[in-house]
Amino acid sequence: MANTSSAKKAHRAEARRRVFNMRRAKTMKDTVKEFTKSKDGALLSKAQQAIDKALKRGLIKKNTAARMKSRLSKQVAKS
Repeated sequence: MANTSSAKKAHRAEARRRVFNMRRAKTMKDTVKEFTKSKDGALLSKAQQAIDKALKRGLIKKNTAARMKSRLSKQVAKS
């Protein structure tokens, strides 16, 4: 357990950020999954937006986001 007051505060802040990050990651995964099932062009922008938000917050890396968005776009072009 944290000993100093600043370490305790950092632990509390980390716990709050973790909740937000988990929520953002779950949203991203769910929208990508929803798009993959339907292959609807309207859902593509929603999925890309969720990927961009995860990228902005540092949940995924830049190239990972680009790869995911590219693969989603390919699925729309294919169908």
